[in-house]
Amino acid sequence: MLEKQCVKILYVGPLDKNNSALYRLWALERLGQQVVPIDSRPYFDTGSRIARSLRMRLIMGKEVERLNQDFLRGAKENHVDVVWADKQVFLRPATLKAISAMGIASVNYTIDNPFGPRRDPGWSTYMKCIPDYDLHVVQRDKNVVDYKAFGARNVVKIQTAYEPTVHFPPPAGWSDSNRDRDVSFIGTSYDNRAEILTWLWREQGFRVIVNGGAQHWRPKLAPDACAAIYSSVGELFDVDYREAIWRSKINLSFLTHSNQDEFAHKSFEIAACGGFLLVERSPGHLARFKEDEEAVFFSTREECAEKIRRYLPDAAARERIAAAGQRRAVASGYSNDRQMTTVLDALKKIMATNSTGGRS
Repeated sequence: MLEKQCVKILYVGPLDKNNSALYRLWALERLGQQVVPIDSRPYFDTGSRIARSLRMRLIMGKEVERLNQDFLRGAKENHVDVVWADKQVFLRPATLKAISAMGIASVNYTIDNPFGPRRDPGWSTYMKCIPDYDLHVVQRDKNVVDYKAFGARNVVKIQTAYEPTVHFPPPAGWSDSNRDRDVSFIGTSYDNRAEILTWLWREQGFRVIVNGGAQHWRPKLAPDACAAIYSSVGELFDVDYREAIWRSKINLSFLTHSNQDEFAHKSFEIAACGGFLLVERSPGHLARFKEDEEAVFFSTREECAEKIRRYLPDAAARERIAAAGQRRAVASGYSNDRQMTTVLDALKKIMATNSTGGRS
């Protein structure tokens, strides 16, 4: 475990409210670290839609230059020990080399998979930076191999996590009388989720409610399905997100196959909120929850429908499994605090090696 010592960290990431990068920053502070924040969102969001798209695809322009300059200035002026980049595709190899020359350690935390089949724009410069970070933090076994093959010096695997100040169980006495959502999904429309959720509503007759970004869901849902299952409220965050989980009899969670995910971030948040979790079966999920005791799994849409039909009328079973899942999430350390402790422990070893002149 990391000794009781304060590391001063320049943390650059999208720090808008409800962003998981902000939750990780909070965890680092709770763990006793001194964090100097740089919110990268304005650098990404400035300008017209076309300007933003070109900036992301080409990794060029005034905002890219400004972020690199501000990052270097922030590291120097604040006399930090560590720079921490949370999925920062704008940073350049020259910037990280300058950071290293100042004797400052560097961490890259990226949830998404730059080596996967989902061809998100903006990875070109990021890939060139991989050898220049002291530590990469990933969430897939495959990515540990990928990053090392691409020149990474140190890679640590953790998992996505829940934020304990946001994701927690409902008040005592909460029951089905408080739950007005039968089958609920809150999130993005990746892969074939729209097709599965439409099928559960249209062909299986379940009352399904979907929340997420309208710009993503509306193009993927047929007009009748959109009217029936997509909530006009749209995206949910913070207290609204948590309470929607509380108010759901069944909370669905899917793997993002196009990202080659082993588990879903949402699964840990649902469990921490004391929600009944019906999640896509995977080795990653099976390793983290006991099947039919702490969560319920499915592999096909037919099995998903079967499990909904089994558990929707059985409030006692749902509440028993949800409570066990919540206990497991806490006891097994699926929180940001535990995951950030793992990163800090790895970082401490690297910093100790660097300080003796044996850069790893």
